[in-house]
Amino acid sequence: MEYFFRTSRLTVGYNGKPLIKDIEIRLQKGQILTLIGPNGSGKSTILKSITKYLKSICGTVYIDNRSIDDMNDRDMSYQVSVVLTERLRTELMTCEDIVATGRYPYTGMLGILSRRDKVQVRKAMELVNAWELKERDFTQISDGQRQRILLARAICQEPQIIVLDEPTSFLDIRFKLELLGILATMAKEHGITVIMSLHELEMAQKVSDLVMCVKGETITHFGSPREIFQKELIGELYELVNGSYNPLFGSFEMERPKGDAKVFVIAGGGTGVAQYRVLQKKRIPFVAGILHENDVDYQIASDLASEVVVEKGFQRIGENTYQKALQRLKSCDTVINCLTSYGEMNEKNKELLETASAQGLNILETADAL
Repeated sequence: MEYFFRTSRLTVGYNGKPLIKDIEIRLQKGQILTLIGPNGSGKSTILKSITKYLKSICGTVYIDNRSIDDMNDRDMSYQVSVVLTERLRTELMTCEDIVATGRYPYTGMLGILSRRDKVQVRKAMELVNAWELKERDFTQISDGQRQRILLARAICQEPQIIVLDEPTSFLDIRFKLELLGILATMAKEHGITVIMSLHELEMAQKVSDLVMCVKGETITHFGSPREIFQKELIGELYELVNGSYNPLFGSFEMERPKGDAKVFVIAGGGTGVAQYRVLQKKRIPFVAGILHENDVDYQIASDLASEVVVEKGFQRIGENTYQKALQRLKSCDTVINCLTSYGEMNEKNKELLETASAQGLNILETADAL
């Protein structure tokens, strides 16, 4: 298979000292690759090395079968635009001026913008919803606004590849989603290859075609989001001790409360998630049940509950499972009931609640009352 962007036995580092060895990347046009991993793991070093901001220790980077070692700065600027985390040093430059610097590869010796150049500048700024900032001093705008201006500059350059280091930093949620949506559109509709690092795993999971895990001296994993975003893999990558990663929600959960559980939460169909998290914040250990394996509540309960009484998916709650829940219920003094209706599959939960009431247990509708 022919790849538009690839690396061969690439080793990166500083001052001749290797940091990450044998980096092998294979990308087709229009694919999005996201680098994930702990802070300081070397993601930025890789991005700088594949864009010639930093000289690699050994190995080769190819764009369209041409080594970047054979490209001068102008050649690179036609192929790659870069948005790094370093602050630009500007003096008396408006935001429009900053974006316009993305057109310099296409201007002559005097750097005079043509009509087409000016149109591209405006289009890029409008694409990131930043045209209203055109006359503002670049040094006087917010960090989030700067990030959008720098992205506009990269787009204005009309590259084949965009490389971004933590592009969603400093952005509020609206602009995070907007920025990633822009990148996805550029990739799919215009065939632009995107290589970036992200801290927000839930967003990396949704926007990426491929994901690379960076940790230590090697690339630990490289594959599709489905392959990468697994509970154990992410837990090992980030060395999670006091918490866990939930691949269904794309979220991290805090450490489960310790101690002997005296609270039983009856839930199902997503009704329990909020209560589980309230109990976790209050550091109150609890038992969750009776849940089905295919229930969204089960996903979070598995991370936060001391114990989960569970039935197989798409099956009625059986007598054995009910008796197990009943035994666990007898050791509790409080029941939080999240359900308002019951069906054939979970009618045993109604019996469980009735038993709790008959035994005089404290029955609540919300964990906030504890």
